[in-house]
Amino acid sequence: MYDYLIVGSGLFGATFARQAADAGKKVLVIDKRPNIAGNIYTEDVEGIHVHVYGAHIFHTNDAKVWRYVTHFVDFNRFTNAPVANYKGELYSLPFNMYTFNKMWGVVTPEQAAAKIAEQRREITGEPRNLEEQAISLVGRDIFEKLVKGYTEKQWGRDCKELPAFIIKRLPVRLTFDNNYFNALYQGIPIGGYTKLVANLLEGIEVRLGCDYLENKAELDALAEKVVYTGPIDAYFGYQLGALEYRSVRFETELLDIPNFQGNAAVNYTDRETPWTRIIEHKWFEFGKDAQGNDLPKTVISREYSSEWKPGDEPYYPVNDAKNGALYAQYRRLADAEGKVIFGGRLGEYKYYDMDQTVAAALALCERELS
Repeated sequence: MYDYLIVGSGLFGATFARQAADAGKKVLVIDKRPNIAGNIYTEDVEGIHVHVYGAHIFHTNDAKVWRYVTHFVDFNRFTNAPVANYKGELYSLPFNMYTFNKMWGVVTPEQAAAKIAEQRREITGEPRNLEEQAISLVGRDIFEKLVKGYTEKQWGRDCKELPAFIIKRLPVRLTFDNNYFNALYQGIPIGGYTKLVANLLEGIEVRLGCDYLENKAELDALAEKVVYTGPIDAYFGYQLGALEYRSVRFETELLDIPNFQGNAAVNYTDRETPWTRIIEHKWFEFGKDAQGNDLPKTVISREYSSEWKPGDEPYYPVNDAKNGALYAQYRRLADAEGKVIFGGRLGEYKYYDMDQTVAAALALCERELS
């Protein structure tokens, strides 16, 4: 008999499994995929660690979380500095002095601040939708070129139809600082994220290709408690209806050239380009292999945002009022499940960054294992 059956070998499940095993608990981890690591899974292609389910850049201001993850694997010093491509015009992200100089020709922070203030005056009352909210923060020019098309592709809706709260703030830096996250700790695991999760799960029994919901009664009988990190609505057979997600589709290519775009991430912010961004994976590790040699080939992934439908991978919860109310009903059902703990992005229907995922798993461990 296991103390804990952990459904899902992503970052939340693997962190809980490690802590439980270290506390002397008998643990079984299962995953329906043929590989560990969930959506942070990376695979080696020609010496390049490809982020199979989209780009993941670890960033945090939480020293405890950083100490925890760096205990299991060394991280490099990668700093996220994406580029925006608007119909062939290239801009720095986040919005900073490089952006404002390219957009308006201004050269001082005072000039940039004055231009933004002038354009923000277009919105006088309380913003009624995302478009008005964005213009009230950064002005019409930046909205039209760098926010509107990208946001509409990402959400599949016109900015006038999206609620204002989606963009509570937009980073405006009156400095020449391209560090997107501006976090105290930031980097990529050397050797890829799969290595991090493999180290978290070292010595723990893992069964892959094992679908929990198809074999629920049999698997539940194996353990005293279940930590479930899958979709909460799927657990209950969608009996109250399906929660909504945005999904992402990737087109990945191996190219026989050393450099495709010169940066890890380039966002395509016009509405006409069908993909939202292109990731060039080698630049997450500076284009070098494990021995420090330049890699002769490159791998790119074009990302396409779409509405989630059954069979797709759910990525981003649509945290509007309707889905929030539905999740609250599922949460009440979940709270009534005596031996099942729901956790992680899908189990809690909550967008977590990776550091928040680790922090939430560690907090659960403190409550559950102490």
